[in-house]
Amino acid sequence: MKLKWLCIAALTLQLATHSNQHEDSSTPTPSPWPERFHAVLYMNLSDSRLQISSLWYDWPRGRNEWNNGTSFYYTLGADGTCEIMLFEVGIPRPDFLDGATYLGVESTDGFLCNVWEKVDFIWYYEDVVTKRPVRWDFYDGISSHVITFEVGAVLQDSLTQAPAYCFTQDNEKKMLQEKSHLLMDKVSLI
Repeated sequence: MKLKWLCIAALTLQLATHSNQHEDSSTPTPSPWPERFHAVLYMNLSDSRLQISSLWYDWPRGRNEWNNGTSFYYTLGADGTCEIMLFEVGIPRPDFLDGATYLGVESTDGFLCNVWEKVDFIWYYEDVVTKRPVRWDFYDGISSHVITFEVGAVLQDSLTQAPAYCFTQDNEKKMLQEKSHLLMDKVSLI
């Protein structure tokens, strides 16, 4: 008889716990990024190119992009290349996903992820258990998949400056033209 009551008590406890989990469950919110991290990304670019990128994020020092929205994508070495990109938003805040719309749970890259969308611009995948970023997709078809994620990693100061060949006259002209186009786009929106 004691075993029967013990089984009923265990079943009642399981049902109560299960019921409370549903009552306590709320829509998850994305975890803010750590202030500093290093991530190796496998990127599928929208023009059928693939690349491996090393992302060094350092919010306190304003590193990842210059705070004026300028990013330099460069390779090192004698045949190094440099592409300058302008993103008027600058480096994303650690809580850049505040206000994102929760889309549900999806499996991707071997992880069960919570998925959010923000302003029809980014779809963000975060591991349900560890809260680690797994993937983010952009409106233009670019998809970034996180291979490694090292919280607290900081790039040496000597490596944070873009190489001199990023500052040629051709690159300076291109940057000015892009800034001019961004300004014209803003004016047309007003």
